[in-house]
Amino acid sequence: MSTYSQIAWLPLCGGLTGLGLVVTWFAFRRRGFRAGLRGVAWSLLPLAAYLTGAIEMIWKIGVAIGDFGTSFIFSPEKWVGVVVTGIALVAFVASGMLRRTRPGKAGKDGKDGTDGPARDGKPKDGAKAAPARKGKAIAARSGATAGLDDDDDFSEVEKILRSRGIS
Repeated sequence: MSTYSQIAWLPLCGGLTGLGLVVTWFAFRRRGFRAGLRGVAWSLLPLAAYLTGAIEMIWKIGVAIGDFGTSFIFSPEKWVGVVVTGIALVAFVASGMLRRTRPGKAGKDGKDGTDGPARDGKPKDGAKAAPARKGKAIAARSGATAGLDDDDDFSEVEKILRSRGIS
């Protein structure tokens, strides 16, 4: 296995940049300025990666991933960790499903564990009364009477759309 310092990175990155610029020249001649400019941008990336030290960082990341993979495959301890992770995921999913289920029927004392109204229709302590019906609330807010048809609301919308040139 070669190490980072055994590879001549400057000539390699410089060669890739030079080759990219030559190909970019042909792309510029054939497809225009936009393609040529994009080609120049891609061609300069290998040289920029060498000059900023990103090549060494990428090398180290690759070596670390390779070492992890080879140690993972042959380690029973790591496979036990995978099994424990699977058990934990199953437990998370099961707990989420249990949370979504509703409590059982009412007990002997008549309490069912919800915050809604009790059986007699009166709200329990701390529970709010049921909100008014939606249609009545809208009619009360708009100042209209409860007897208006839905067609009147749509006619207003149609009038607004026509005034804006939308049909």
